[in-house]
Amino acid sequence: MKILLLGPGGQVGWELQRSLAVAGEVVTLDRRQGGDLANGEALLAAVQAVAPQVIVNAAAYTAVDKAESEPELARAINARAPALLSIEARRTGALLLHYSTDYVFDGSGDRPRDEEAAIAPLSVYGSTKAEGEDAIRASGCQHLILRTSWVYAARGGNFAKTMLRLAAEREQLKVIADQIGAPTGADLLADLSVHMLRAARVNPALTGTYHAVAGGETSWHAYACFVIEFARQRGKPLKVAPDQILAIPTSDYPTPARRPLNSRLSTAKLQQRFGLTLPHWQQGVERMLNEIL
Repeated sequence: MKILLLGPGGQVGWELQRSLAVAGEVVTLDRRQGGDLANGEALLAAVQAVAPQVIVNAAAYTAVDKAESEPELARAINARAPALLSIEARRTGALLLHYSTDYVFDGSGDRPRDEEAAIAPLSVYGSTKAEGEDAIRASGCQHLILRTSWVYAARGGNFAKTMLRLAAEREQLKVIADQIGAPTGADLLADLSVHMLRAARVNPALTGTYHAVAGGETSWHAYACFVIEFARQRGKPLKVAPDQILAIPTSDYPTPARRPLNSRLSTAKLQQRFGLTLPHWQQGVERMLNEIL
């Protein structure tokens, strides 16, 4: 099986290079090799040259705030490119795996949303990701769309690394406490992806849209406290005292793009249909912290 991976240098793409290797021949395309999602013509030509049985799109425009001032670029990458990929997948019979986000929802309420919940994005980023999803479903191609949230990896920057750096520099931190979600490791997403791809290739009835996040839930504030306390217990020198990690509302930290307050996603469908168990978010974060510390 030939697998085309777009976005191999990103957090999820990097982990996918590892996980997909057991499933078949993996061909990676970065921007320089024709995998630039902003250039639809070149992208389509590159995909056709590879002629894959599986297309994995791990590339996206993810600069949430910057998208507010670059809506057309965000739309080209997050909406039009997935539309082209899905049309090509339909034409050739390839299976398309695409990643989406909790930002397609408005974040209201306090219950986990399932895959049938109505979408209502608050930002350009969320809107363009929703458009990409819709285009894939409308194309009629065989597809897996995985919505996820709060993605991190040991490689590259992430929230935990930022908190540890600031905790070593400052005596007080202010962290948002009214946004709730599940920190989800890129390694977990990659491992889920290869399992789901192999199963869906055998049984096309398993294709569709799924929520894929780690178990449990937390706030950014509680996440920060967990990370800092973990590091403190392992001897990392930190300036900030535990009682000086202050909880603040989103309204105290305005940004160009609105964030959903409730990013809880129900993974019952994924777990039931694929027979998988999703580990608690703390397990993955501890593993990442042990690596970076």
